[in-house]
Amino acid sequence: MSRPLPLVLAQAAQRAADDLDGLAADVRRRTAGLPAAPLVVYPELHLGAPAADATLTPAELPEALAEPLDGPRDRALAELAGDLGVWLAPGSVYERGADGRVHNTAPVYSPRGERVAAYRKVFPWRPYETVVPGSEFTVFELDGVGRVGLTICYDAWFPETTRHLAWMGAELVLNFVLTSGSDRAQETVLARANAIVNQVFVASVNCAAPAGTGRSLLVDPQGTVRSEAAADSDTTLSDVIDLDEVTNVRRFGTAALNRPWQQFRPGDEPLALPLYQGRIDPATWAGDTGARTETRRTLGEERNP
Repeated sequence: MSRPLPLVLAQAAQRAADDLDGLAADVRRRTAGLPAAPLVVYPELHLGAPAADATLTPAELPEALAEPLDGPRDRALAELAGDLGVWLAPGSVYERGADGRVHNTAPVYSPRGERVAAYRKVFPWRPYETVVPGSEFTVFELDGVGRVGLTICYDAWFPETTRHLAWMGAELVLNFVLTSGSDRAQETVLARANAIVNQVFVASVNCAAPAGTGRSLLVDPQGTVRSEAAADSDTTLSDVIDLDEVTNVRRFGTAALNRPWQQFRPGDEPLALPLYQGRIDPATWAGDTGARTETRRTLGEERNP
């Protein structure tokens, strides 16, 4: 069997929050000649630059650009995905919650023109990032193909994030990135490490210059880099991955040796995790990560056996 997923990873420069026509043209350019209904992925806060004539400081941007999740921007992005027939992950945006506070949120839209997921960044890069942290991990279904998990930039530095998404059934984890510093070198290592220890695909998509340092990459479930942008210029990484590779690696093992999702045996005692005031329960630890009908869980929530 095979579960192919066409991917388009857009290492692009930031654009103004209201430049949706420019985004539409960019999606058309990057998907021209490629298989139908690809998953198109942009960096963190791709629609997060101020307008050319604005005088906003970086600290003022979140408040100035934030919209409710179901506001005009959301409707325009949903329509764009439907018109172009793509799965669109336009990077994260500033979202104003019902309580008036601002989050760094990554929405995803289907080729039917519907928003199918929205993830609020759980680990903002403090003290520099002033948005309010989210409280849920989020995955979504690609119709008939598989399940995808969402992370934003600094989330990748916390192994609990990708591990939880893998536990929720994610076979591909998207990491939307806006990194401008030399620590991009460490982030590329983290992308491979998160792929290896969870046996998932990881796509880490960084912003192009001048805001970002690029070096976007796609990693397979054994930690092999399938493709990587060499520098910080505008780059499109396109590929067709097979999500059955996740199934095969978990069944036969990384390098035909390691099967962490098959670690526990009947009768093994639960392992206490004092840091989290919780535990690993062998009864609920499995490579087959459970029912496909539930797509969101709150941080720290236990799954029933």
